[in-house]
Amino acid sequence: MKQTSKHKIPAFNLQETLIVLAIIGILLLLSMPRLMPLISKAKSIEAQAQLKQIHNMQTLYSYSYSKFSGDFNEIDFEAPKTVKEGGTANYEYAIISVDGDGFKARATAITDFDRDGIFNVWEIDENGNPKQIIKD
Repeated sequence: MKQTSKHKIPAFNLQETLIVLAIIGILLLLSMPRLMPLISKAKSIEAQAQLKQIHNMQTLYSYSYSKFSGDFNEIDFEAPKTVKEGGTANYEYAIISVDGDGFKARATAITDFDRDGIFNVWEIDENGNPKQIIKD
């Protein structure tokens, strides 16, 4: 014998839930353009930190050998795995020039953070100040 309850449980129906989700989605779409510069800025911190690490390692290498190196292996820098390689890094790193007095290293984004077709690029030299070359 089946017993039924005579008490109704207060709850939202499916239509009410879908309307609330649609409103939340619209609000998110409206706020995304304002959030994209913050997302790009937060992700560029990765590039700045890694470039400063390269600068520190180049400085230590130059103290030992009286020159800068064009090879990451010589300065003991291991670039983090990119998202394309199954890692978490959003930038690829390279030493683009070395001469007797200095070096220049570059971090190039492999992800277009705001989907505008422009990829973020940062550089650092022997002075140790990261500079944004191309803004995403």
